[in-house]
Amino acid sequence: MSTLAVLLRPPLPYHHLRRIHIQALTSSQSSPSPRRYNSEAAEPLSRPSDAILRADGRYSAKAPQELFKWDDADLKEWRRKEAEILQDIEGIWYLTKEILHSDRYECGERLSADDEKLVLEKLLAYHSHREDKIGCGMDYIMVDRHPQFERSRCLFVVRTDGSWIDFSYQKCLRSYIRDKYPSYAERFIKEHFKRSS
Repeated sequence: MSTLAVLLRPPLPYHHLRRIHIQALTSSQSSPSPRRYNSEAAEPLSRPSDAILRADGRYSAKAPQELFKWDDADLKEWRRKEAEILQDIEGIWYLTKEILHSDRYECGERLSADDEKLVLEKLLAYHSHREDKIGCGMDYIMVDRHPQFERSRCLFVVRTDGSWIDFSYQKCLRSYIRDKYPSYAERFIKEHFKRSS
């Protein structure tokens, strides 16, 4: 293959590179070693964090069950709880995304009474700083552009004194999950939310 063809070829996806790495780790003894050592007693400079030492002194990839150390019952229980949590938050999650990312509301527009009630009961009630957000009293909830991140829209509490402050719906959902599902919350949040707080 010419060098130009190699340079123009799209990069390999991560899973393909991972497979190549595992194949290199588990290749037969007869294949040439990619590293040369000065002494037989010398330890390799580094080893993959997901490898185990075989009896012949070479490293091989761990089996998936060794990576996770979960037995089938634990994994089934986790999947069941994960589905339960998703089903629990699905409605408010999709409503909030629709409010923020569709043309349902213009910037600066107040939420409808039904949407406002749902956002209050299912989101703002679980915000870790809800008292600070409401302040002197809440007048209504609106959608607008974030003052620092002008390309993103977020929910704002408009207070009775006319001031307004944003609140994170993801922070509300994370707090709700931690409150209702304490044993599974951190893993769920790590797997399903972009940022953690």
